[in-house]
Order: sequence, then C-alpha cells, then structure tokens
Amino acid sequence: MNTYTPKIYRGKPVPHWRAELLTWLPIIIGLAVLYGPSLYDLFTGIWSQDEQMHGPIVLGISVWLLYRNWPAMEAASQWAPTSQWGWPILVFGLLLYVLGRSQDIVLFEIGSVVWLLVALLLLQRGTAALKAQWFALFFMLFMVPLPGPVVDTVTMPMKMAVSYVAEHVLYWAGYPIGRNGVILQIGQYMLLVADACAGLHTLLTLEALGLLYLNLMRHDSFVRNVGLAVMIVPISFTANVIRVMTLTLITFYFGDAAGQGFLHGFAGMVLFLSALLLIIGVDTVLQYAVKRQQKPLMDK
Repeated sequence: MNTYTPKIYRGKPVPHWRAELLTWLPIIIGLAVLYGPSLYDLFTGIWSQDEQMHGPIVLGISVWLLYRNWPAMEAASQWAPTSQWGWPILVFGLLLYVLGRSQDIVLFEIGSVVWLLVALLLLQRGTAALKAQWFALFFMLFMVPLPGPVVDTVTMPMKMAVSYVAEHVLYWAGYPIGRNGVILQIGQYMLLVADACAGLHTLLTLEALGLLYLNLMRHDSFVRNVGLAVMIVPISFTANVIRVMTLTLITFYFGDAAGQGFLHGFAGMVLFLSALLLIIGVDTVLQYAVKRQQKPLMDK
C-alpha cells in the first residue's frame, strides 16, 4: 500500500492538499504574472470579436480538463522520475514568449504557454504526468489566434463552398435565392457570408467541440474513434451550412434587422447545437455498425 509522508512547513506536518498547493502556488503565481497582461489584451482585443469568441471558452475548458485529469496525473506520476528535458523546453517557451510579447506576435506569445506547461509538468512530475494531461494541453492550442494571412487564405474557399451549398439547398426547397461569390440574395435581401459564419475560426471551434466529445466519451472501439474523428470535418462544414441557411431564412421571413440583431446570435447557438446533434447522430450510427459487426463474432 502506498503511504504519504507529510511535508514539514514551519515545523508542522502539512496535509496532502496543502503540500500540493505549496508546491504549485509559486508556479501558478508566476504564470499569472507572466500571462495576465496577455490575457487582458486578448479579452479587450481579438477575443472580443465575433470570429474569435471561442477563445475564452477553449481556455476555460482547458483549465477544467487539467483539473479533471489532476488525480489521474498524481496517481500516474507518484513514483515516476522527473525529466530534465523540461529545462530546454522551458527555455524555448520563455524565448518564444519574449519574442511574441516584444514583437507583438500573438501566435508566439499565447502559444508559448503550452510549451511552458509541458516543461513544468516534466520538471515537477515527469513524462507520466505529461501523458495524463496531453489532451488538455493539445486542446489549449485551439485558443491560440492564427496569423491573419493564413486565416484569409483558408477562409475564402470555405465561405465560397458554404455559400454554394446553402444556395443550392434553399433553391431546391423552392426559395427565390441567388448567389454572387459569397453574397446571397434571397427575395429583396442581400447577405454577405462573413468570416464569423463560415470561416476558419468557426471550423476550428467545431473541430475542438468534436475532439472534446471524443475525449469525454472514451470509446473502446478503435473503428468508432477513428470514424468519428474523420467525420468531424464534414460535420463542421454541414453545421456551417445550417447556420448560414438559418440566417438566410430568418432574414427572408423577419427582415434584415432580425437577421443582424438578436436572432444572429441565436443562429450561433444553432451552429453549435446542430454540430453537437450531428456528432451524436454519427456516433450512434457508428455504435450500431460496430455492434452489428461484432454480433456474428459473438455468435460463433
């Protein structure tokens, strides 16, 4: 049986949870001092824009995942050695932060937190702890703002594809709709398919949602995991199409003010709800297919 030897603080034994707090508290304070100004800039800048509003959500979920996996990390690293590989990674992360902060390169500045957390886990708990927390750190990458040229290059073909599909589906349903590039015209109204509706950031947000669902479900079936992971991309695209169609129909029936006002935010909820329902639906189909495939083997 594993026993815990209390640490001594000011001549008195310290309970286990307080010992852990004393170990990590200086690190938490250091990270808060280092990234406090960066987070302030994000909340008052990029993260306040419609297409980047997923950033705070991803950050909150990442912190929750770290907390959720903490007991498993402690159990896995209880007798494991620490890793000295954390030192070069720590230096690299600090240099990345300094370069990003001084040169206003948000990709480096915010991305450096992942490298620093990797280094700290290696130095404090070793590779076993890193394995226990790998998904939380990977998920954190979705909050890192991407360079504008990359976003613009990928976003335009996506908006064209979403506009094309939305136009043809609504036309097939009998609506008076036409399209010119990424501009949809339905009746007397014209709608521009914006980055927030069908851009790279939206796709990445839905990808993060799908991967989070996959991680939380933790299916035993390899086929089911791989199949769902592959289907996340078309599911994300379909959810974008549903959102654009929803906004188009809202504008057609209730006017431009409704489409650009409160119901525009409601269409954002439709996006995530439809993506979640599609993910659950695909997962259910995959579960049924796996069970049918395994049934003949069990009968033998």
